[in-house]
Amino acid sequence: MVNQQTLQGNWNEIKGKLRSKWGQLTNDDLQSAHGNIDQLVGLIQRKTGEARSSVEKFLEEATSSGASAFSQATDTAREYAQQAMDTVQERSKQAAETFRKGYSQATDSVREGYEQAEGMIRERPAESAAVCFGVGMLVGVILGLALRR
Repeated sequence: MVNQQTLQGNWNEIKGKLRSKWGQLTNDDLQSAHGNIDQLVGLIQRKTGEARSSVEKFLEEATSSGASAFSQATDTAREYAQQAMDTVQERSKQAAETFRKGYSQATDSVREGYEQAEGMIRERPAESAAVCFGVGMLVGVILGLALRR
């Protein structure tokens, strides 16, 4: 037998099915029985002359197909959510890999520049010291002039 909660949860769908099967039912009739199984079955019996067991069987089928449609919709939503999560995870992995590659390239470039500078200083220590002294003097003069103003 159909329970109150199932009937109320699928009321709009069931109401449409009832009106399709028994066209003599009006919206007002169905509204007066909204959610109450006994009133609904009694109303359908009075309006149509159908047997109680026939009406109850129809309601059982109508609510079970509604529940089935709901479960299918839930499953579909769950599948889409899983696909979205998989996509997000894949994109996150790709972004992390791109970041790692960029970081590795930057680290290699800095290390290579440091090694070149170190090699230059070892090959030409006097010139390197003279260049450092000259750059230091130039920076000092520029700062001195800037602070005077």
